[in-house]
Amino acid sequence: MNAENNGAITLLIVDDHPVVRDGLRGILEPADGFTVLGEASGGTEAVEMTLRMDPDVVLMDLRMPAGSGVEAIAELTRRGARARVLVLTTFDTDSDTLPAIEAGATGYLLKDALRDELFAAIRAAAEGRTVLSPAVASRLVTAVRGPAAPPVDDTLSAREVQVLEQVARGASNREIARGLFISEATVKTHLTHIYGKLDVRDRAAAVAVAYQRGILG
Repeated sequence: MNAENNGAITLLIVDDHPVVRDGLRGILEPADGFTVLGEASGGTEAVEMTLRMDPDVVLMDLRMPAGSGVEAIAELTRRGARARVLVLTTFDTDSDTLPAIEAGATGYLLKDALRDELFAAIRAAAEGRTVLSPAVASRLVTAVRGPAAPPVDDTLSAREVQVLEQVARGASNREIARGLFISEATVKTHLTHIYGKLDVRDRAAAVAVAYQRGILG
C-alpha cells in the first residue's frame, strides 16, 4: 500500500461510462480503507495515469473506444507497473476476458456485484490474490478450455484439490503453505501439476476450469 495514504488502498477507476465511474467513486470514497486517486475513460489514458499515480489497484473495464482494457493490462504488465488490475465486466458482451487473464489481470468481478463483494475483491487484489467469483468462472470456462481434449492424466490428487481450494479463496502461496503445513516450494510444485492436469496457465484459469468440472463449488 502507499504509505502516504495512511494504509488506504489507492485506486484508479477506468470506464468509458461516466455514470459507472461516478457510481464506483460514490461507493468507494465514503468507505474506510480506500482512496480514489483518479478516473480514466480509456485504456490509453489508464496506462498513463497508472504509471504517473502508482495506485495499488486499477478497476478496469474491458471494452472502451479510447483503448481497450486488455491492451492497457498488457502494456502495464510489459512496463512493470506495481498496480494490480481488477477487471469489472458486464461479461455478456466483454468476450475478451481470457486475453485479459493472459495479459496479467489479477481478478474479475461482474459489474452487478454487491458492495461488500467489491470491497473484498479490491482488498484481495491489492494483496496480489486471485479474485474470481464462481459466477465469473462458470462463464469463463468455455473460452478457457476451448475445443481441445483434456489431458489423459487430469485427475487431481486430494492434496492438489486442497491447494486449489485455497487458491479459489484468494490465499497466497505463503498462506497455503502455512495452512497445509507444507513448504512454499511444495505449493509451487502442486500448482505446476494442477496447471498441467487442467491444461491452463495460471491460477485464475485453474479455478475457472475446476468450477466447471465440479472439482470446486
